[in-house]
Amino acid sequence: MRRYHVTTFGCQMNAHDSERIKGMLEELGLGESSTQEDADVLVFNTCTIREKPDTKFAAHLAQAAALKQHDPGKVIAVGGCYAEAQRERLFTLYPYVDVAFGPGSIPHLGEWLGAGGFGVARGRFGLDDRSFAGELPMHRERAFQAWVQISMGCNSKCSYCIVPAVRGREVSRRPGDVVAEVTRLARQGVREITLLGQNVNSWGRDLLPEIRTEFGELLRACDAVEGIERIRFTSPHPKDFRKPVIEAMAECGAVCEHAHLPLQSGSSRILKAMRRTYDRQRYLRLVGELRTAIPDLALTTDIIVGFPGETEDDFRETIEVVEEVAYDAAFTFVYSPRAGTEAAVMADQIPEDVKRDRIERLIAVVQRVASARNAERVGGVEEVLVEGTSRTDPSLLRGRTRRNTTVNFAGTAAPGELVDVRIDDATSTTLRGVQAVPVAV
Repeated sequence: MRRYHVTTFGCQMNAHDSERIKGMLEELGLGESSTQEDADVLVFNTCTIREKPDTKFAAHLAQAAALKQHDPGKVIAVGGCYAEAQRERLFTLYPYVDVAFGPGSIPHLGEWLGAGGFGVARGRFGLDDRSFAGELPMHRERAFQAWVQISMGCNSKCSYCIVPAVRGREVSRRPGDVVAEVTRLARQGVREITLLGQNVNSWGRDLLPEIRTEFGELLRACDAVEGIERIRFTSPHPKDFRKPVIEAMAECGAVCEHAHLPLQSGSSRILKAMRRTYDRQRYLRLVGELRTAIPDLALTTDIIVGFPGETEDDFRETIEVVEEVAYDAAFTFVYSPRAGTEAAVMADQIPEDVKRDRIERLIAVVQRVASARNAERVGGVEEVLVEGTSRTDPSLLRGRTRRNTTVNFAGTAAPGELVDVRIDDATSTTLRGVQAVPVAV
């Protein structure tokens, strides 16, 4: 049997895309290999939102090139956002790559491999031919959890972001198609779904009037699907987080008490330069509305430091927002210029040493705040969806709470089970506890 190996970089959308790629390759008769060395087809699903994923991808691709030198029959395919950004230039940079395909053109990889028997000339598929991958077969990491793509592309014009250029304008998937997929997943035993889009809360606005609806209604429709016990979504944009979505979160039993709400900067001046279309005050009002409607809500965020023109006062304002909001977790990034974006050619680019100093100070505050938030859970009981064994201690189980916090705990449950766990200890990133014994009635 010929075998494949997929390496994934970047966001949850890429993780979803990779599951579709794996499912499609398995439908063609390939088996999965755990290593590049034993694979006949090497697929790289790339990210290019920052410089770090580009560098990491180049290192992995160099290893693949060495393997291909010893075995010219290996096929190297590069997909995702980096492939879309580079297009034909990719073959000049990496002449040993056989095929490149953009994030909206995943189905063509299967067509190319299936029709060509791995032996046709190199090809490229790009933004011109985008389609949803929802009907493709899927190889899921866990049988009880699933990603569900509800849109592709983005209409926002953030000055630092290359995503609209590589994923195109926003296109919403039809609500009937989304609910049909969620229903199929529930029948297959899926208990938790995560709805995916570059901006999930603007979903539906581009649909024809007769089927047009809003994201809050989609949450309610998914909540009504029998068997779905947890619903998550990512990523929302603060500018589109409207009252109907907040009400649906508060009223739908399956929608989890967690929202990932990207801040990017706590300075209104920098937010304006980023073209985020909200300011600090509007963001904090939204946080207040969310926490009033959902008192036990966990909030996580994305923050960029070192954006062009960021002063020490701007950075201090970011720290202030982190402390005021009291995030449960934050993904922190050093700004890196992306070719073709407005911010890449702005004046007042921040020196690397200043960026490094600020990210270290930010991380220290984030960890302190998150530690305090998690400490509040000690002594309570959390519902945990078991995912497997702990990554650091095989004698413990690992799972996630509805608030999306990782829990390592002593217990006897199987993956996919929902169990109650008494929380005994906490760090900035995890909780620790013991499976609670049901009380006999």
